[in-house]
Amino acid sequence: LSRRPEEPVLLAELKPGRPQRYDWKSSCETWSVAFSPDGAWFAWSQGHCVVKLIPWPLEEAELCKTSERKSRSSKAEARSRGVAKEKTLECGQIVWGLAFSAWPVAEAGETDPACAVGLPCLILATGLNDGQIKVWEVQTGHLLFSLLGHQDVVRDLSFAPNGSLILVSASRDKTLRVWDLSRDGRQVQVLSGHVQWVYCCSISPDCSMLCSAAGEKSALLWSMRSYTLIRRLEGHQSSVVSCDFSPDSALLVTASYDACVIMWDPYTGEQLRTLRHVPLHSAVDYSSEVHTSSLRSVCFSPEGLYLATVADDRLLRIWALELRSPVAFAPMTNGLCCMYFPHGGFIATGTRDGHVQFWTAPRVLSSLKHLCRKALRTFLTTYQVLALPIPRKLKEFLTYRTF
Repeated sequence: LSRRPEEPVLLAELKPGRPQRYDWKSSCETWSVAFSPDGAWFAWSQGHCVVKLIPWPLEEAELCKTSERKSRSSKAEARSRGVAKEKTLECGQIVWGLAFSAWPVAEAGETDPACAVGLPCLILATGLNDGQIKVWEVQTGHLLFSLLGHQDVVRDLSFAPNGSLILVSASRDKTLRVWDLSRDGRQVQVLSGHVQWVYCCSISPDCSMLCSAAGEKSALLWSMRSYTLIRRLEGHQSSVVSCDFSPDSALLVTASYDACVIMWDPYTGEQLRTLRHVPLHSAVDYSSEVHTSSLRSVCFSPEGLYLATVADDRLLRIWALELRSPVAFAPMTNGLCCMYFPHGGFIATGTRDGHVQFWTAPRVLSSLKHLCRKALRTFLTTYQVLALPIPRKLKEFLTYRTF
């Protein structure tokens, strides 16, 4: 690959420690990585029954080294400075899905299972191989809830971004389940409609919609208010495996084994554009693989102007929304998932060998036009925009038909 200014640079690669009580060969994939909403913690499923929690930013000693090589002296120095320490959660089952959420501050007179009165805290939900969901308090490592209901692997988890403690889980049992942690983890709803394993679920930032992707050619869009199906998003030629909403909820992207990302207007169901993963034969050796560009993961950048994708052709791609070709590439091996740092500038990727990698990402200064569009689209649906008494070109810009 020719070097570009925007090309992601590998900052660090962390490897899991060898588990002592579990069979190392049972699994070794990092299927999920997650940053806490405030960006203070990073979690990754280490390819077996353990979740590693790492304070962010990474210490300088960790850059381009494995977590196994981190010296005792640097740990002692961190303790002396009062810096948060790495934590390990023993989940007892192979971990597939991860999701962080803030826990609201408890007021005087309230009994709170997670936090002391007046103290905010952070929780982490873990989706496990046996269908359980275990929810942990990050600072203490205490287990808060064991949510039972799924009959197979819990593949993905998504918290409502509004702090309501609503959690959605996606499972190989072909269902999604909605849980309310503010009501002792009560199961609120079971969403049925998929006929294959559910791989991914994503709640829109305005908490009005839920998208789910399964081993099917269509993604499903649900109402988070009534928990009913809004529509099927049909357009892919193979299994849809990943989905994500833009920060203003105005766009939805889905990634498929057909090597395409489709950008949708979730309000109308319209396909706005298709991003095709064209093989770069000069960059990698494809040998005889058939589905070398099969997509694994897609995610929006925090400001909503870029996408990151990971595919089986051993490339991390960065896309600008207005272009149909990637603006940057980075070679990586066996990528399975990707996630942007909440404040931008970094991307975390998980790999099939249990590693996690941190990459630089283009830092963006949003134009005033985009900031205005993002602010408006945070509370206006596409239909409300189209009803405004404004010029057609402005409507097209506000609905992302033009950039």
